[in-house]
Amino acid sequence: MATNSTNRIYPLQLTNDEWRQKLSAEEFHVLREAGTERAFTGEYWDDHTEGVYSCRACGTELFRSTEKFDSNCGWPSFFAPAAEGKVEYIEDRSLGAVRTEVRCLNCGSHLGHVFEGEGFATPTDKRYCINSISIRREPAQG
Repeated sequence: MATNSTNRIYPLQLTNDEWRQKLSAEEFHVLREAGTERAFTGEYWDDHTEGVYSCRACGTELFRSTEKFDSNCGWPSFFAPAAEGKVEYIEDRSLGAVRTEVRCLNCGSHLGHVFEGEGFATPTDKRYCINSISIRREPAQG
């Protein structure tokens, strides 16, 4: 069963072997092992194409280009998810700091982290710092 430190059971259940068959080695490292791609290397960090961003592991819609903004951090940044109930938040005490990890609520895949109070001129003053390799952009419908 796919669980995390909060013992959540996710709707999409795959074994690590099944995830390895579905994902590339790099995708597996970031999505399933909470890795991070290098800054300024992902395909969406400086992309302004309209569309919907879905979880690369399971296809759940997570973010939209209308909430994407330039934060100059080297990763795609969004000020809000597409809808509440699409992502979950987990306290992350790795790296000697307290951060908030963002995961896909459908499959438990690691997406990145969310930061608050950095002073960005966005409606939420939040920065969802998301790994490009964790998401896939599809054209906006209609």
